[in-house]
Amino acid sequence: MHELSIANGILDIVHEYVPLDRRSAVKAVHVRIGALSGVVPESLAFSFAALVADSPLRRASLAIEHVPIRIHCNRCGHEFATDAPIFLCPQCESGDTSLLQGNELQVVEIELEDQPVESS
Repeated sequence: MHELSIANGILDIVHEYVPLDRRSAVKAVHVRIGALSGVVPESLAFSFAALVADSPLRRASLAIEHVPIRIHCNRCGHEFATDAPIFLCPQCESGDTSLLQGNELQVVEIELEDQPVESS
């Protein structure tokens, strides 16, 4: 389950950018996960929740944006979305394509409460 190590990496990023005295104010961590990233979003969310359960970040949720596969045909210039494992252009049937999006795994935002939440 590599999602646990990815969740740890996300927390490392939160710890890097959010001072210790503001961590209880973290509301959500927004991530982008591409369809080709190899990450199971549900497992990542579960791992994240388990890691923050007994920490100052226990109120934080993981907000996941699913990024679909988008392809560019290098032959005719057509751009298209696909779920197929083989990237053939629907216009010219060329296999000479480039991936535009779909392999992302990014932390894009750390959302904080306006006022820090008291630790309990």
